[in-house]
Amino acid sequence: MSYENKMMQLKQMLGKKQEKKVEKPSFTKPDKPWYVEEWKKEGLEVIENDFGMLFKRQVEYPQDYLHGSYQLKMFFEAIKKWQTSAIEHPFSIDYDETVVFFDTETTGLKGVGTNIFLLGFLEVLENKFLLTQYVLADPSHEAAFLFESRLWQRSKTIVTYNGKSFDWPQLETRWTLNQQILPKLKNMRQIDLLHSTKRIWKNNLERMKLTQVEETKLGFKRNGDIPGFLVPIIYTDAVKTGNASSLMKVLTHNEWDLLSLITLYIHSTNLLLESHSQDTATTYTNIGKWYGDLKITEQSETVLRTVTNTFHEQDVGLAHFYLAVQQKKRKEYDEATKSFQKALMTIGNKEKLKALEHLAIIYEHQYKDYSKAFDYTLKGIEMIQNNDSKARKLLDWTKRLNRLKNKMEREINN
Repeated sequence: MSYENKMMQLKQMLGKKQEKKVEKPSFTKPDKPWYVEEWKKEGLEVIENDFGMLFKRQVEYPQDYLHGSYQLKMFFEAIKKWQTSAIEHPFSIDYDETVVFFDTETTGLKGVGTNIFLLGFLEVLENKFLLTQYVLADPSHEAAFLFESRLWQRSKTIVTYNGKSFDWPQLETRWTLNQQILPKLKNMRQIDLLHSTKRIWKNNLERMKLTQVEETKLGFKRNGDIPGFLVPIIYTDAVKTGNASSLMKVLTHNEWDLLSLITLYIHSTNLLLESHSQDTATTYTNIGKWYGDLKITEQSETVLRTVTNTFHEQDVGLAHFYLAVQQKKRKEYDEATKSFQKALMTIGNKEKLKALEHLAIIYEHQYKDYSKAFDYTLKGIEMIQNNDSKARKLLDWTKRLNRLKNKMEREINN
């Protein structure tokens, strides 16, 4: 037998290498907790699916339901304002978007061992608002709990308070741990109202907790609310003892969070789009800067000019400063110079140093007035020496000063 035939025989004997099939891990549906009937007595509904069970609570709100200073139906007015404004802002929502306000409660702040035990959804429907809260029966039923949220079915616009940094990443972690048996989590458009709150009320609110925003801006004060640090303890105790009476207070806490998200969205939209004064000069200056950062320059200038024309001169320094920066970018140097000079009277040291630098640059390169550029540079160096120890910054300003000296000497000699 030839060598070639022997090799063919050997290949036939070995046969084709078969790939090993990766079997999905088998799933055993967990047993129901012993306290099901006790939790049902508190008003929770039992929901069962292929992965186990969970508890559910639903509440419907009519459009004229009043939470703090706002009726919920004003949310639709807020959407209309965005649609008629022609401003492309990350806050804007279209008529055809499916909007859900979303908040979670967890057994801790971070780590794989932290469970989400409450998923709260406040859906915007055509003629009402629907609150749905899903409660984890116990950790063994987590797959059933996550599956029932239906976040795997369709993409939505999710509105949260710190959701981008906490709630959604936490949800993704828990989903990943159950990815062998759950459908894939959908990608969602997210609007995080904590981010917008920080932009709007920077240097206005001391703390950005939702409860403080409610009391100072939204006209809502909680009575009988539980402290946030007790929430994980209450859930753990409810699972351990079967007593869910205190757990219902956690659901009320979550319910108030969600209702306040709607009114916060309404209030923030009004501030962003309406020119009449509902808040302080600082707030509207922050809004003008936010529009500027988004490159919506026309609206930014409109807001900032409203601030400078409406509020006391002592309170509008930053508005003059941000306005000047935009004017300089548009090469409106005369206007920018006036705005920077007005800003210098009241702004803080950080912005004051930047304003002096801008003025030095304008006078040196645009007006060729080296003497005035020298004066502004000298003031900047004095500020750095008195308030800032950064050697690199002082070196840069000193280089400018020496350059201006040389230019002034050449002017005199010529």
